[in-house]
Amino acid sequence: MTTPLVLALPGNDHLAADVSRHLGAELGQAAVRRFPDGESYVRIHSKVSGRDVILAATLHRPDSQFLPLVFLAETARELGARRVLLVAPYLAYMRQDRRFHPGEGVSSRYFARLVSQSVDGLVTVDPHLHRYPTLDAIYGIPSRIVAAAPLVAAWIRKRIDQPLIVGPDSESEQWVSVVGGLAEAPWIVLDKVRRGDRDVVVSVPEVERWSGCTPVLVDDIISTGRTMIETVAHLRRAGMKSPVCVGVHGVFSDSAVAELLDAGADRVVTSSTIPRETSVIDLCEAIAGQCRDLLADLSKGGE
Repeated sequence: MTTPLVLALPGNDHLAADVSRHLGAELGQAAVRRFPDGESYVRIHSKVSGRDVILAATLHRPDSQFLPLVFLAETARELGARRVLLVAPYLAYMRQDRRFHPGEGVSSRYFARLVSQSVDGLVTVDPHLHRYPTLDAIYGIPSRIVAAAPLVAAWIRKRIDQPLIVGPDSESEQWVSVVGGLAEAPWIVLDKVRRGDRDVVVSVPEVERWSGCTPVLVDDIISTGRTMIETVAHLRRAGMKSPVCVGVHGVFSDSAVAELLDAGADRVVTSSTIPRETSVIDLCEAIAGQCRDLLADLSKGGE
């Protein structure tokens, strides 16, 4: 079997290099740039004929990346690629999963259709499956999901003394319960009332019971950070130790990290799905493993 070829979208060079290294694949060369009129130009310098091509693109800024991604995928096909896979550690447009207000678009479905038309398979990390049972509910291509919880729990076990795993709201329970179990640590989920995009109130139960523990706030996505900021402030006012804030995906709009630290967080830690200074939990080996499994399964299906 020919060696797979990994191509990086702009800003994803480290992801592509790490995935190709763990996968034993070739790191290919592609050019992506913009013409003066703003249109995208793509060119693949590596030989792709008869090979599986893997596009590496974490999608935390999806709108600027999506057309170049589609153009690279189509170029690879026209040049004879056997299959085109997308490795997107952060999968965008998963949170708008229903029509919250009349007239809204359910963008998660639309984006899923576009991606499914563009590539033959998808590898991602802990997509936000709040109202969808699986990715198959909206994606029409084979997919593999890397679970970040084991590596998050391993980091907590190694780095935090007497951790108390805290979920800032009910949506985080799926993460906290698993991380708490794997880290062999107690866990709780707090109550949240959201009054607007940036107005969140959190109630913190039984703080006295856990006063000797180090709170570790765990969530899948940290975007504005408002929920965590409010939770950190509550825990500090209650006399608990400075919390450690852990997110799988560090989207970090505006000044979220600075505000978390100003609110009293000890530190902010995320995985490597979105490159940040906080990205200390490396998932690339696990991503490459799922990529290898997906390629093997697709090869069996094509026999």
